[in-house]
Amino acid sequence: MTAAWWILPVAYLLDRLLGDPRWLPHPVIGMGKAISAIEAAVRRLFKPGGYRAAGLLLPLLVAGGSFVLTWATLLLLAQVSPWLAAAAEAALIWTTIAAKGLRDAGMEVCGHLRRNDLPAARRSLGMIVGRDTDALAQPEIVRGTVETVAENIVDAVVSPLFYALIGGAPLAMAYRAINTLDSMVGYKNDKYINLGWASARLDDIANFIPARLTALMLVAASWCIRLDARGALRIVRRDASSHPSPNSGYPESAVAGALGIRLGGHNSYHGVMSFRAYMGDNNREMEAEDIPRTARLMFLVSSSFVVLATIVWILFSI
Repeated sequence: MTAAWWILPVAYLLDRLLGDPRWLPHPVIGMGKAISAIEAAVRRLFKPGGYRAAGLLLPLLVAGGSFVLTWATLLLLAQVSPWLAAAAEAALIWTTIAAKGLRDAGMEVCGHLRRNDLPAARRSLGMIVGRDTDALAQPEIVRGTVETVAENIVDAVVSPLFYALIGGAPLAMAYRAINTLDSMVGYKNDKYINLGWASARLDDIANFIPARLTALMLVAASWCIRLDARGALRIVRRDASSHPSPNSGYPESAVAGALGIRLGGHNSYHGVMSFRAYMGDNNREMEAEDIPRTARLMFLVSSSFVVLATIVWILFSI
């Protein structure tokens, strides 16, 4: 990692301004193709009884390969110009962050709700969640959107910034590969219970510290914008561990407490009902404006993290 203090702020500003432009090739697309190819090869070369051991190959090859490839690329660029390497590092870290895309996806749903266009809101929500959305009422549409934005404050923003701070673009890319692996093969179903176990476990480990750090920052952000900071802290302490994910409950419970709403409940996945533990108190019915409130919390947390990370970077570079 180069020692330029401006790398993280520039990467974050690029995401805030540009998001993920469709014209720009995104590393996650390459990671997805690599994962699919390796999975196909493993299923050809191994018998089902060997899938659990073979599951170790996916994070080793994809996450490890992402780290080495990024490191080698920056090393070669540094031979040409340290400034070129620093600029490339900022651009690569930019691709691991998705704050703008997360906000835009949530606000698209909110815009439809403000126009009372429930069918369009359901379709937009269906693009960002795995649950069935065709018959959801407005409060449930809001719930799904708030839960998705809250959960992804960790996956799409704080975690990649956290690992960029520790290990620059190579480690941020490795984290993005781990997260992509989890989204593609980290399922506890018959197809992936053995092949994807290592990817899912590694994602849990990678997000352990960032999730808890995010919850604390959400409490502070709630106080800054005059939401219920005490409620956020109380609900985190009470409900975070009830979530089926060891990490997702922390940002979701903090947001629920800050907004004074209850997240969780019954969801339908391909027609099969599932219950997720409640997060927060059912003080009021959820409304469309809870979506931009969650987005503001996300932006305040991410901006604060970048400022703090930049200070840390400067101190350790002296």
